[in-house]
Amino acid sequence: MEQPNQTYINSLSGGDKVFKQKLIDVIKKEFPEEKQVYFDNYNAKNFKLAADNVHKLKHKISILGLEESYEVAVAYEENLLERNSNLKEDFEAILNNITKYLETL
Repeated sequence: MEQPNQTYINSLSGGDKVFKQKLIDVIKKEFPEEKQVYFDNYNAKNFKLAADNVHKLKHKISILGLEESYEVAVAYEENLLERNSNLKEDFEAILNNITKYLETL
């Protein structure tokens, strides 16, 4: 599985360490909250809302340089809109991967 990285964050920050840290702090704050809302909606079988949550989360996936994972999230979002849970395990493995990575920052 590909690993999260700060390549895009470094590009966005342009070497500004304070701005880079602010971006990381926002991700570290928002990601767990958005992840929990996704799980709540999925477990409640609110697939449309879960798809909306995946849509939000895929931006974090992209910012963390996970190109293949982003494609999985796109496909999973579409599946959820069709009430199809294919790719659920793959998507949730991505979430776990990001969670572990953010704990190291």
